[in-house]
Amino acid sequence: MSIPRLESAALPVDLGADDFGTALVSRLANEFFSGSAAESQVPSVPVSVPHTVAGLPADVPLSSPLGSSGPSNGGRDISLSGGFPHASSASAPPVHPTVVGAEPEPVAKSDEPPTGTHRPGDHASHEFGEPSFYTQGLGSRVSPAPAKAPHHHGLPGKGAESLEPDFYFLKDLPGLRLASLGTQPSPLAGLPEFNIDGVRKDFPALQQHVNGSTLVWLDNAATTHKPQSVIDATSRFYSRDNSNIHRAAHTLAARSTELFEGGREKVRQFLGAADAKEIVFVRGTTEAINLVAQSWGHQNIGQGDEILVSQLEHHANIVPWQLLASQVGASLRVIPINDRGELLLDSLPSLLTDRTKIVSVTHVSNALGTVNPIEEIIAMAHSRGIPVLVDGAQSTPHFPINVTALDADFFVFSGHKVFGPTGIGALYGKSHLLEAMPPWQGGGHMIKDVTFEKTIYNAPPEKFEAGTPDIAGVVGLGAAIDYLIGLGIPALAAYEHSLLEYAEDALRSVHGVRQIGSAVNKASVFGFVVPGIPNDRIAKELDRQGIAVRAGHHCAMPAVRHFGVEGTIRPSLAFYNNRADVDALIHALHGIVRR
Repeated sequence: MSIPRLESAALPVDLGADDFGTALVSRLANEFFSGSAAESQVPSVPVSVPHTVAGLPADVPLSSPLGSSGPSNGGRDISLSGGFPHASSASAPPVHPTVVGAEPEPVAKSDEPPTGTHRPGDHASHEFGEPSFYTQGLGSRVSPAPAKAPHHHGLPGKGAESLEPDFYFLKDLPGLRLASLGTQPSPLAGLPEFNIDGVRKDFPALQQHVNGSTLVWLDNAATTHKPQSVIDATSRFYSRDNSNIHRAAHTLAARSTELFEGGREKVRQFLGAADAKEIVFVRGTTEAINLVAQSWGHQNIGQGDEILVSQLEHHANIVPWQLLASQVGASLRVIPINDRGELLLDSLPSLLTDRTKIVSVTHVSNALGTVNPIEEIIAMAHSRGIPVLVDGAQSTPHFPINVTALDADFFVFSGHKVFGPTGIGALYGKSHLLEAMPPWQGGGHMIKDVTFEKTIYNAPPEKFEAGTPDIAGVVGLGAAIDYLIGLGIPALAAYEHSLLEYAEDALRSVHGVRQIGSAVNKASVFGFVVPGIPNDRIAKELDRQGIAVRAGHHCAMPAVRHFGVEGTIRPSLAFYNNRADVDALIHALHGIVRR
């Protein structure tokens, strides 16, 4: 299991033993942060879902590793057509078979753990784009790699809340290619300890009691809690700086405008975009995808064209494309998954045709935690001149993003997933794409001149920001980005990844649990079901003990139905969670299954 291997040919790194830690930290600075609804009827849309191998390779057992009963394909019939096993369902829409090749080999991980973790730094605002950006927060001392510590469910290291991240994590950060790790020193060696107690104190919501117990918040894939600095920033805006932006000459308008556009610059740096004009503020990921579908899509997709998504998508990356397809006469095609919840990339070449106009795919599955090989998907699509939209709602909270290194055409995310306010998010689009796109909403601010005969629109991003925006939301989002940067995103990602491995190991001790989603590359989510016990009953029992998880289909019905279930229990982690949170969950689950 590892965080994504996003090997960008444009950003090779070949590090020797002597300069490994120093060069890696500097590279992180330079490359990642360089300045460069209500239910309704959806019209039927033609969908082509390639028939897929329902199981794993021949040498891998099809039964669940967690001891689930019944066939691993969720009880679906298996038929043979053209020499390949196919999943079939009486209720599934008509499909056109596509030959799917072998699955990629799992990525091996190193057994060497690191020697240190990271302490949160000053949470005040930070200068972006400086080469010393990460070296200020992470340091660069290197010490020899320690011997592998025995695995146990107690906390290693100093103090009850100390947790050392896995050594192999940083070699797989987006945009980095390390020629060989071998027995090199840990890239986190010598870094300050990550003070989880201090971090948890920054989040007021985590201090409360629910049903007589201290809140254990394991619903982070749905939304994250806000640090005090974000709460203070939005409160300060309303109490001191509140004004509409851009359209007045007084002092408060100037302050408000500066804060708003400053937030845009912070998002630019957070995503590694080349220009702040490539950042469009929206209400969230859902609105961003709808904007692209209704603006770029209507301009570029027509009768008989195809839109390619994956079986892992959130409904927000399915329904907008279905709506567009029904409006213009296009069809949806789907990249299938295997029974680990991984995309079958060997099917992609046959799915990318002359009729494919866009690929829109999630970076991290909100239901399964699967980290998709986005850089490979983008490269394959671009080789045929096809643009790619990346849904980053679940990746931005968990590891560094650089849209320039990824070469994404569009990238979208939500503020409330990255510890910022609800109701604010951002769309990144390459400049030439945004400039060519028509507005999708009309109103004030997005115009340059209006007569009754004709309107002349502003340039991006204003062209897509009609009316008064969520100014306080942008201020809060900027504060959230400051907070994450202050802690050090790579260190947070490594910590979370170790916590996820600990949680998945512990979950296997609960009798009868069937894990849903066992991808090699995962982030933050460990979904499961307990056959014979309804998901909502488990969630309610956990809530009675102050433990918050999500139960249901997670707005990802096609993904969860692949496993023969209609929903799961989905605990999801953030960096403010600790092993005590996981232990509370596992202890409660033991009690529930014994009843």
